Amino acid sequence: MVPVKHIENITASSDEALLKQYQSNGDQQLLAALYLRYTDLVYGTALKYLSSPDAAKDAVMDIYQELVNKLQTHSVDRFKSWLYVVTKNHCLMQLRKYKKAPPIAFQQEFMQSEDFSHLDDILEKEKELQKLEDCIKALNPEQKNSIQLFYLQGKCYNEIVAITGHDWNKVRSLVQNGRRNLKNCMDSHE
Repeated sequence: MVPVKHIENITASSDEALLKQYQSNGDQQLLAALYLRYTDLVYGTALKYLSSPDAAKDAVMDIYQELVNKLQTHSVDRFKSWLYVVTKNHCLMQLRKYKKAPPIAFQQEFMQSEDFSHLDDILEKEKELQKLEDCIKALNPEQKNSIQLFYLQGKCYNEIVAITGHDWNKVRSLVQNGRRNLKNCMDSHE
């Protein structure tokens, strides 16, 4: 926990004092306190350049990350002015990236097709899923439970042991035998 006196020192310190302390010891609480003083400036500048509230919010976060590295190597006399320039440059770089690869507007007339072959793939996958579901239902209850926990819920063997109360080797056997039985069942339905 941060001592109250430390917080009071941070809020009462000048920009230059906080900056020097951060540069000497790398304490990110100092940088955060300094940056929070100017987040409105950063957001407003980013909004002016990027014209999007979401992009401006992203810029506020990105610029903080830039500061973590830049302030360790840069000599800064007036933090507020320097931060404004960093913000402006960040936004200009974002706009350059945007110009190089502008978003392409969705044009529905180019997406329409008379070819419905993709629907056949969807129907085939639905049939396969239905077969798999039927095969899972056909497993004995212990294998079914173990398969569902392992594959559908993403549980590891140790978690399944804790849930079912079976020993580790039994769980492993249930999962392996259940998988083999599922494969055999799926193959027999073809």
